[in-house]
Amino acid sequence: MKVNTTVNIGGLVLKNPVMTASGTFGYGLEFEEYVNLNKLGAIVVKGIALNPVKGNKPQRLVETPAGIMNAIGLQNVGVETFISEKLPLLKKYATPVIANIYGTDVDGYIKTAQRLNDSATAGVEINISCPNVKKGGLQFASDKEAVSTMIKEIKKVFTRPVIVKLSPNTGNIEEMAQVCEDNGADAVSLINTLVGLSINLKTRRPNIANVFGGLSGPAIKPVALAMVHKVSKKVKIPIIGIGGIMNTTDALEFLVAGASAVQIGTANFIDPSITGIIADGIKNYLEDNKIDSVTDITGTLEY
Repeated sequence: MKVNTTVNIGGLVLKNPVMTASGTFGYGLEFEEYVNLNKLGAIVVKGIALNPVKGNKPQRLVETPAGIMNAIGLQNVGVETFISEKLPLLKKYATPVIANIYGTDVDGYIKTAQRLNDSATAGVEINISCPNVKKGGLQFASDKEAVSTMIKEIKKVFTRPVIVKLSPNTGNIEEMAQVCEDNGADAVSLINTLVGLSINLKTRRPNIANVFGGLSGPAIKPVALAMVHKVSKKVKIPIIGIGGIMNTTDALEFLVAGASAVQIGTANFIDPSITGIIADGIKNYLEDNKIDSVTDITGTLEY
């Protein structure tokens, strides 16, 4: 039985719904010896800013029960080096590359997107879980006005799909998803990490130098599933589900909850070939259950 695994994310057609999650897959090239990158629906590279960023001081990553916590500090090579040194090496793969972008003010986001418009980047994913320095460090994720402006201005300078990555840490995620749709976003991805704290009892100090970090992995999967399902009831644009997806079953559950595609994050640290395994697993599931298309699964949760 021939099944259809393609999905359409805001005009970007992917060969299957399996994407990598930004910050867990480097620039894609680091994983090419472990997984056939041609098998993936899309590669979402680590967060890119207008200028290079060194990131936070160590310790930046700790293991937690059923997950990991990180405070990398969005270390990246900057948009110019990404375009000149990383993207050309990814051209040999027939897999769309999506750039996750961020900034410290709205202008930084817009300029980064504008620069990427002249590159082979297939889309951008806007990380709004960052502090706005011009508003005293207020997170963009809780600032509807800033997010509205950001999306509208980026849509003017970037001509391919614009995805907004939503935070579970501030405000009402369903309302923010609606703001994204109303202002022209082509899709939303959720959830980003949850704020966490890990303590060394012996020293009575945080295990992460930045004190707080972003919790990811299986521990957050039920939260992510709930938020994906709630947002699916609110907006019509495609949803990309993220949060503790460790295997094919997890990925399929996100599709049933209302996601059109999924991103794999923490699982890459355990098995760097997991994205290819899940892509194969979804195809096998369709064949075994005689389901014609993966889109037939999306939003089929019954209650």
